[in-house]
Amino acid sequence: MADKETSWRYAEEFVAEPEAIAVARRHSMELGIDAVTPAMGAQLALLAAASACHSILEIGTGAGVSGLWLLRGAPNAVLSSIDLEYDHQQVARTAFADANVPANRIRLITGTAAQVLPKMNDGAYDLVFIDADPESLLDYVEHGLRIARRGGIVVVAHALWRGRVADPASRDDTVADYRALLATIAESSAVAAALSTAGDGLLQLVKLAD
Repeated sequence: MADKETSWRYAEEFVAEPEAIAVARRHSMELGIDAVTPAMGAQLALLAAASACHSILEIGTGAGVSGLWLLRGAPNAVLSSIDLEYDHQQVARTAFADANVPANRIRLITGTAAQVLPKMNDGAYDLVFIDADPESLLDYVEHGLRIARRGGIVVVAHALWRGRVADPASRDDTVADYRALLATIAESSAVAAALSTAGDGLLQLVKLAD
C-alpha cells in the first residue's frame, strides 16, 4: 500500500491547473504569497459548483489564485475579495482579466478584514473563503458564519498549517490558533464540519442554523 505522503502527492499532481491560474500562481510566488495548492483550488471549485454559488466572499485576495478557482466552479457568481495589500489586488485584477472574467463579477475591497467584515450583512453570501492571518481566525470564522446564508459554506485554508497542527511537538502561536479553531468547531452544533488534507488542510463548514 502506498504511504500517505505518496498518496498526498498523487492527489496534488492529479489536478491539471488551467494556464490562467498557473500564471497567477507564478505571480504569487514572485510576491511571496502562499497560494492554495492545485488540489486545494480544485476542491474550492468543487464546493462552489456543488452549492451553485451566486455570491462568494474571499478574505485574502493574494494574486488571484483562489479567486480564479472559486469562479471556475461558479461561473455566474460575483466574487467579493478583501485584502490589505492594494498592489497584490492589482495583480489579481490583471489575472481575472487575463482569464476573461467580466469586471462586473469582481469586487476588490482594499482594507483589513477586521474593519470590513462587521459592515457586511447577515446571510449575504453563499460561500466564504478565509485565507488570512491566523491570529484572527476565530473572529473571521464567526463573521463568516454570520454573513453566510443558512446552508452556506465557510472554508478555511491552511487548517493543518504545513503539517504542524497534527504534530504534538509543534506549539507555536500559529499552530495554537488553528488548534483553538478546530477545537471550537468540534464542539459546535451550528455547523457540519469536515477537515480535508488537501494542500496543508482545508476546514469546510456548512452553516446549519442562524
